[in-house]
Amino acid sequence: MIVRLQVRCPPCTPMSRSVLWQDTEKDACIFSQTTADILLICAFSLKLECDKLASEKSEMQRHYIMYYEMSYGLNIEMHKQAEIVKRLNGICAQVLPYLSQEHQQQVMGAIERAKQVTPPEMNSIIRQQLQVQHLSQLQGLALPVTPLPLGLTPPSLPAVSSSSGLLSLSSILANYSHGQPTAVKEDGAREPAERAPRGEDGDKSD
Repeated sequence: MIVRLQVRCPPCTPMSRSVLWQDTEKDACIFSQTTADILLICAFSLKLECDKLASEKSEMQRHYIMYYEMSYGLNIEMHKQAEIVKRLNGICAQVLPYLSQEHQQQVMGAIERAKQVTPPEMNSIIRQQLQVQHLSQLQGLALPVTPLPLGLTPPSLPAVSSSSGLLSLSSILANYSHGQPTAVKEDGAREPAERAPRGEDGDKSD
């Protein structure tokens, strides 16, 4: 004889149903709060990453602009030096026929030697220029700086290239050579004028 046992759950009362619903709702709220906290942390980390990328982007743009200006300036300087070389070559070609045969050969050999610039020579030239620039900066830092009056700003020095520097130096020397005799003449003319009143004063005193 088979005995069938029927296991039945106790009947759910309204009180037990409300307790189960409260527990489920509480778990759902806790899960939602935890998920929201995780999402806030992820959003904050993403915001920090975006700010970092934005700062890196602005820094890269600044470097790009700086390198672009440097390359543009170097390109202009290269074309300028190429034009100067072309004009000097034309001047040499015009002056060369007026020289004697021996001098023409010497000048042609010097021109050909000047055209042959090796990479080690370029490296040494660049190194010398950097050393000169570094020494000039150190000398500028070593000079005593006197305070300027209020409202005055220190004058800015223009950029000087090799050709402009030579031209300015030659003009200064020319002005100095032309101005020195005039200064001597003025001093010479001033001495008799100063002696004459002294002589008159001496005569009056006598």
